[in-house]
Amino acid sequence: MILHKGEALFRQGDSCDYLYRVKSGLFKVTRLHENGNMVLFNLLYPGETVPHHSLISPKEAHGTAVAMMKSEVEVIPAAEWYRELRENPGKVMEIALLLQEKVRFMQTRVDHLTVGSPAERMDLLTRWMNEYAHGAQLTDLLTQEEIGQLIGVRRETVNRLLRNQD
Repeated sequence: MILHKGEALFRQGDSCDYLYRVKSGLFKVTRLHENGNMVLFNLLYPGETVPHHSLISPKEAHGTAVAMMKSEVEVIPAAEWYRELRENPGKVMEIALLLQEKVRFMQTRVDHLTVGSPAERMDLLTRWMNEYAHGAQLTDLLTQEEIGQLIGVRRETVNRLLRNQD
């Protein structure tokens, strides 16, 4: 399945009748809280199978995944996925490796948040995104608010950092 920039792969609260293997592209995952705050909490990149929290057992989607660029995913019926888990114990190791990779990604993201200055954090995010962005600028993929959420600063600080890059 091909999704274009801005199209949703799944939405917060969906029943997750399918899992998805990201073949190409990038997705941002946001969560709308009861108080109305929208928070960007994850980035999905090629090689991941998602939603992560439904890899072993079904659970409704925790957030909304939106394509940041033209992206391709393999659609996997959840019933087929869970049946294969029951019938093929080796599949569990595949899932463990997927989750390990995501934990390592999240550790890197936490490390990026603890680097000294906001400019250093912006640089680390930009370099990471450049690995997957196929030449797209960071600001073409994420809003200043979202960049701020990823590097732990306010939108105004992101604006200042971007101006200083020029």
